[in-house]
Amino acid sequence: MPLTGHCLCKAVTYKVDVDKPVLTGYDHCDDCQRQSGSTYSLVCVVPKDKLTVDGPLKKYEGTADSGNAVYRWFCSECGSPIAHEPSAAPEIIALKGGSLDMEIKKGLKPDTEIWTVSKLPFCQEKLAKPFEHMPQ
Repeated sequence: MPLTGHCLCKAVTYKVDVDKPVLTGYDHCDDCQRQSGSTYSLVCVVPKDKLTVDGPLKKYEGTADSGNAVYRWFCSECGSPIAHEPSAAPEIIALKGGSLDMEIKKGLKPDTEIWTVSKLPFCQEKLAKPFEHMPQ
């Protein structure tokens, strides 16, 4: 079964002709924190040649610590991040795990963390007040 996903407004959709990601993990780099607006980005690495994308996609070119380009893909309508594409590894692309369809992302099993040098200290703690939904 292929991996499928979309942006928030559903203008951008994608399909990856693989059964599961090569790697699923948490990316703690500062750029991913800023792009996601969160403490890390859940990434699902897949072969780029298996990915098909439809819709109004934009790409932002940034520079990795290595000096190589990193292209961050997002929907030009709603701004949702879709993926990041490292030019240093042209055979892969890192999809943003939150953009996968719900039944697929529920089955993800992150097994890797990268850029832990930038991992925020409070990400180590278990919170005392978990809420299943918003508190009432």
